Amino acid sequence: MSIASTAAPAGLAALLNDEDALVAAVRGAELPALLPALAHLTGDLSLVDPALRPPLRLLPDRIEPQGGMAPAVQERARHRALGALHAFRDGGMVAAPDPDEAGLRTLMRFVSGDVGDEYLPLMAHELGLPVDAGAPGWTVDEVAPGRTLDVIVIGAGVSGLVTAHRLGQTGIGVTVLERNADVGGVWLENSYPGARLDTPNFAYSFSFAQEPAWPHRFSTRADIHAYLAGVADRFGLRGRIRCGHEVVAATFDDGTRRWTVRARRDDGSEVALQADAVISATGQLNRPKLPDVPGRDAFAGPAFHTARWRHDVDLTGRRVAVIGTGASAYQVVPSIVDRVRSLTVFQRTPPWMLPTPDYHEPIPPAERRLLRDLPTYHRWLRYYQFWTSVDGRRPFAEVDPDWHEAGSVSARNAALRRALEAHLRRRFGDRPDLLAKVMPDYAPGAKRMMRDNRVWPAALKRAHVELVTDPITRIVPEGVHTADGRLHDADVLIHATGFHASDFLAPIRVSGRGGRDLHAWWAGDARAHLGVHVPGFPNLFCVFGPNTGLVINGSILLFSEIAVHHILGCLRELLTRGARTVEVRPAAHDAYNAAVDAGNARMAWGVATVNSWYRNAAGRASQVWPFTLLDYWRMVRVPDTADFRWD
Repeated sequence: MSIASTAAPAGLAALLNDEDALVAAVRGAELPALLPALAHLTGDLSLVDPALRPPLRLLPDRIEPQGGMAPAVQERARHRALGALHAFRDGGMVAAPDPDEAGLRTLMRFVSGDVGDEYLPLMAHELGLPVDAGAPGWTVDEVAPGRTLDVIVIGAGVSGLVTAHRLGQTGIGVTVLERNADVGGVWLENSYPGARLDTPNFAYSFSFAQEPAWPHRFSTRADIHAYLAGVADRFGLRGRIRCGHEVVAATFDDGTRRWTVRARRDDGSEVALQADAVISATGQLNRPKLPDVPGRDAFAGPAFHTARWRHDVDLTGRRVAVIGTGASAYQVVPSIVDRVRSLTVFQRTPPWMLPTPDYHEPIPPAERRLLRDLPTYHRWLRYYQFWTSVDGRRPFAEVDPDWHEAGSVSARNAALRRALEAHLRRRFGDRPDLLAKVMPDYAPGAKRMMRDNRVWPAALKRAHVELVTDPITRIVPEGVHTADGRLHDADVLIHATGFHASDFLAPIRVSGRGGRDLHAWWAGDARAHLGVHVPGFPNLFCVFGPNTGLVINGSILLFSEIAVHHILGCLRELLTRGARTVEVRPAAHDAYNAAVDAGNARMAWGVATVNSWYRNAAGRASQVWPFTLLDYWRMVRVPDTADFRWD
């Protein structure tokens, strides 16, 4: 059955028979997604006329509306789309079958342009054609009749959910241990005011669980958590998840070649479970980082991290201090500014701001109806958002070794810097005092960039708000001392200071072959082959592990899906060989990490010295992926068996 034929016909019929609503929907649609969606629905490939193809011109700081289609081309596209919808209605609303391989290539290349065939499997995976294109396609009973395999997954956030789902599809026994009372990971824990995505939300969803009903283009924390909880319900994952179980230790036994995982339950008791393999899905942003400031615990009033928001603390009419100007501060400060008596924001390093006028805007009702009732549209909109972020701003962060202009790493990076500087001048030109404080002196891309829709500048300009750039020297019961000798009085202290992003699997005690201690072996500089495997730790796998963070291209959900596919490939090979363990060879691990380090040295974040969560205490970029999405897809899609020991 085609995707199109699975839609609720009543909703589609109602839309097609309401001419005013239909015209409004077409006028409000993203045309680079609507045209292939209609060609998919109707089978009329003339709708993806090359003359209507969006150029997808990527400006330094944004992608042009409607993919850069000229106004006259947009009007022709809308006319063709409306005509196709009328013809589909008048012809009895019979959906065409899903396109064959050649037709699918034509539709995808309408959006992507004439890209090489090597991209097509990745593109089809994200489009979701056939439905659930990323499904394993095998079961334990098929590849190893009579064999069982049990896996413990640590964490039920984004990565843990996709891991549990894919393992379940193969018939592998899976138990997920989650420390919190519900699924969702960071989207459960980060409930601070204003929390939301800073990537378009259609691409921030699983390929196998695409969602047409997002209310915003950049979803709120509540909507993302509801989506993840819905995935757990829809795919029957809750029966495999033990909430309130915080993993404290994982130990490999050389004799049995199995893992023992100990978890602390909410009542303080511990439970020990055994499994053939352990998959860490703990993520990179799960342990709040508090500032290393003398007297941090001396503050007399409520003090808490944004990821552990105190909803019992009323900020109304109080003097509030916020330490940090990163992603969470950018969302918190505008959300609380109207409630507080005064707001003091302490900044160490200003971030660059990307203009995003619709960051808080809901999707207009006409387009929401199109997303709901035209069954192919949300899929192609997701694909359009995916494709425009495949390489995203990555070329603007690449280092030109022959470029020597201060504050940039290449001509493209300098163009991006000029565009972002101009944006900051537009926002803060009326406040030279603030402009001097918020203008970064480092290359764009060296650390995370923020979304700006005017609310951050507006908050900083309020009369009762002060942006402090003098270094903090001490926290005292009354407030915060800075290097200029001032005491900044406060009633509430909020730490918007990020996470221990480089401390993978901490604080879990992990012991591998021969009792090797994982954290001692890493010594603060986590590395893993493909972000997944660590030498000396058989049958231990990481999802969203070292050097798999995406910061300017793609989606972490896609990266997690790709990594899980690789892990399943390893487990299938294990079963096929009749082996008990798989372990990466040190030479393969070392060569891979040398390549990653060399790749990061060619990116803005790899050569910059500015503080950033992208880099660990040793200064190495241990969190970030330096290459393209296609590179990772091709590296991990089929395990290179020569890189591993199979025992």
